Amino acid sequence: MIIGVPKEAKTDEYRVALLPVGAELLTRDGHTVLVERGAGLGSGFADDEFERAGAKLIDSPADIFAQSDMIISVKEPQPGEIELMREGQVVFCYFHFAASRDLTEGCLGRGITAVAFETLRDHQGRLPMLTPMSEVAGKMSIQEGAKYLERPLEGRGILLGGVPGVAPANVLVLGGGVVGANAARVAAGLGANVVIMDVNLDRLRYLDEIMAANVTTIYSDPHAIDRYAQWADLVIGAVLIPGGRAPTLITEAQLEGMKGGAVIVDVCIDQGGSIQTAKPTTHSEPTYIVHEVVHYCVANIPGAVGRTSSHALANATLPYARQLASLGVDGFIAQSPGHAEALNMRGGKITNDAVAETFGDLPSN
Repeated sequence: MIIGVPKEAKTDEYRVALLPVGAELLTRDGHTVLVERGAGLGSGFADDEFERAGAKLIDSPADIFAQSDMIISVKEPQPGEIELMREGQVVFCYFHFAASRDLTEGCLGRGITAVAFETLRDHQGRLPMLTPMSEVAGKMSIQEGAKYLERPLEGRGILLGGVPGVAPANVLVLGGGVVGANAARVAAGLGANVVIMDVNLDRLRYLDEIMAANVTTIYSDPHAIDRYAQWADLVIGAVLIPGGRAPTLITEAQLEGMKGGAVIVDVCIDQGGSIQTAKPTTHSEPTYIVHEVVHYCVANIPGAVGRTSSHALANATLPYARQLASLGVDGFIAQSPGHAEALNMRGGKITNDAVAETFGDLPSN
C-alpha cells in the first residue's frame, strides 16, 4: 500500500501523524511511505529524518493525495484537502464529524473511506487513540485557563493557587473522563479549589478516591451546574459522547450569572462544545468575550505542544496504522467490534451510529 502523510493544513497545527520510526516500520512491512516536505518541522522532525527512515519526500499535498492509497493525518481534512481526496481512498485521522455538517457532507461527496481515531475502541472498550490527546488537552486546559485569568488578558486577575492569606481560584470541571481527570489533577496540584462533575456515580466514586483533598466530586444535574457555574472562576468543558455532538451544559442565560472576568475553556469544542456560546477559535486568536466571560475554545489544543503531542499520538496510533495498511479496511474492521466502530464512512454513506444519529437526513448504513 502507498501511505501518504501530508503536512497538517489546519491553522496553528504543529503535530505530525507519523514519526520517522513509524515510516521505518511501515516500510519494513512492505509499504511505500510518502511524506510531504516540512510535515514534521512543527514537531521538531527534519525531512532528512524521514528520508533516512525510508520515506519518500513529496513537494505538494496534491501529489500526496494523488499517489496515496491511504492518508494518515492528525486533524480532520480541511476544505482544500477534501477537494484532493478521491473515491475509495482510506483516510485515517481525527474527524469529529458530528461537529461539522460541511465536513461530513464534503467527505461523503468524495466517497472516501473514513477511519476515525476518536471512535476506535480496544478490547476493554477504551478509546486508545483519543486518550493521549485528551490527557494533553486536559492538562493544557488548566495551563491556558490560569493564563487567561490574568487581568492583562481580560480575566479576573486571579492567581489559580492563591497565596498565604488570599483564597485560591475556584475551578469547575464538567466531565470526569480523561480530560476532566487530568484537568482536575493539575488544578488541584496548583492549589485551586476544584469541583469535578459527572453523571456516572461509579466514576465519581473512583475520582473521589484518587484525587487530592481539594477536589470535590458533585453529581451533574442542571441545578448543580447552575450553582457551581456562578461559583467558578474557571470552567473546563470536558464532556465526551464518542462520535456524537457534545451536550450543551451551560446556556447563555447561565453565562450571564457567572462572574465578570471568569474564564471558560471548552475542550470539547471539536465535538461542538458544551457551552452554548462556544465557537471554535485558533491558537493565533484563542479567546473572545461574551457577557464579560472569557471564552477559550481552541479546537486543537494539543497542537500547541506539537512534539509532546506527536510522540503521544504516534505511540497510540502506529500499531493500528500498521494493521490497517496490512489488512486493508475489511480485514481491519473484522478484528473486533471496537475496530469496526472506527469506520465512520464508506462508499458515500455514514457507517457510525453516533454520527448517523447527528445527521439523520444524510445517507447511512
